[in-house]
Amino acid sequence: MKILFAAMVWGLAVAAPRAPAQPVRPYERSDWPTPANEVDERVLAALRARGLGPARPCTDEVFVRRVYLDVIGTLPTADEVRQFLEDTRTGKRAALIESLLVREEFADYWSLKWCDVLRVKSEYPINLWPNAVQAYHRWVRDAIASNKPYDAFAYELLTASGSNFRVPPVNFYRAVQGQDRGAIAAAVALTFMGTRLEAWPAEPRHELEGFFSRLAFKPTAEWKEEIVCLDPTPGGPLDLSLPDGTSVHIAVGDDPRRAFAAWLVAPDNPWFARSVVNRIWAWLLGRGIIHEADDVRSDNPPAIPELLALLESELVQGGYDLRRVYRLILNSRTYQQSSIPHSTGPDAEALFAYYPVRRLDAEVLVDALCATLGSGERYSSAIPEPFTFIPEKQRTIALADGSITSPFLELFGRPARDTGLLSERNNDPTAAQRLHLLNSSHIRKKIESSPRLREIVAAGGRDRRGLVRTLYLTFLSRYPTDSELETVEQYFGSKGNRPRHAVRDLVWALINTKEFLYRH
Repeated sequence: MKILFAAMVWGLAVAAPRAPAQPVRPYERSDWPTPANEVDERVLAALRARGLGPARPCTDEVFVRRVYLDVIGTLPTADEVRQFLEDTRTGKRAALIESLLVREEFADYWSLKWCDVLRVKSEYPINLWPNAVQAYHRWVRDAIASNKPYDAFAYELLTASGSNFRVPPVNFYRAVQGQDRGAIAAAVALTFMGTRLEAWPAEPRHELEGFFSRLAFKPTAEWKEEIVCLDPTPGGPLDLSLPDGTSVHIAVGDDPRRAFAAWLVAPDNPWFARSVVNRIWAWLLGRGIIHEADDVRSDNPPAIPELLALLESELVQGGYDLRRVYRLILNSRTYQQSSIPHSTGPDAEALFAYYPVRRLDAEVLVDALCATLGSGERYSSAIPEPFTFIPEKQRTIALADGSITSPFLELFGRPARDTGLLSERNNDPTAAQRLHLLNSSHIRKKIESSPRLREIVAAGGRDRRGLVRTLYLTFLSRYPTDSELETVEQYFGSKGNRPRHAVRDLVWALINTKEFLYRH
């Protein structure tokens, strides 16, 4: 096992940082199968200005795995990989992108992303409780599945009133640590403007807080239900300034949130579209054009201002259709580059000269293990509610509640959903994670009891090469190279009459490679 593992890790690790004279197979190709678009014009101009060159195109094998993971948080099956690799159409990458944007897993995965930002969890310190969590998550997922325009999505969240059980968007306000105007305004600014309100000067910060000064929270007779509404206490009119300096008069009885929300989602707003397209870019390419993606401020300029302006324009002109932005980015050569840099250094990374290698999210990784091995995962919650019982076959990316967890998710950096900050998710590898994948009974039991592996072995029969190819397609979304196939055959031969043990060892080696554990 250890000899095989060492051989496989060195043979399969994502290639070294500097690109050699010839493309590295099976990760790179020499010609572009995708036409350049407006994204590439902006990125290439920025690279040329710094004397940098882009990476080579990624191969179809790399692309199919990458786009499945980035768009739907799911590994492609061996059959899906075969089908894509055998497709001879020139536009097959664009066609695959279109098919993924309408799959059920797209709504599941991007609901997960947005529920991190919106702090969707039942327990301390958010305390939405299970009923509200389920209602809120369903509302978010339905909005993504139906491709609700982003301006409508934000406006409904910001202006909602009513029961947190019956009017799901009001949970935006319930999911804030503290019900004072300062905490609420900070959550609004972070979520929809991508900025840290605590870094603002006192006067504009207090003006923004004023738009949320008339909110009230009222309990009901139903356990944990709460009404979010305008404060009925008599008060005078408000004269406030919006973040761009515009003065607004709020009459007695009017909801100041509506004035703010109308300003926020206006097409000429300098914060709204910029913030969300920067988030999407960061989710797909590892870092924002403004980095960090939720730290927008005047002294943190975009790496490529023209690129950010293009994405903003695309979103606004497209009626705030987020899928239009995904489509533009995913079809670009910038996104479809190899992860092997042609130019190195901090400028190359910041200017997107290559696709960044980064570890899979905790939820995506455990789902990949369960899908490839045909197993399930056990979850737990401290709250004994019906909604906290999760079947073992439940996809982790579809979990509604950030409080429902497992030891694997906690070990691999799943965010706590306490603040809404992107930095809450920690995908940095640790020694404990490596030991878990190499030595834990959790992984060993998944492999030894895997019904999927039994099916693959039975279907392979005596065709050892065919069996190995299927395993590579299943776990790495590509066929083995000749040298890899030779190494595996030698190891299988050394196992004599114990092919199942050889298969288990190979699978254990494959799931410990960078190719399996990382986006690349």
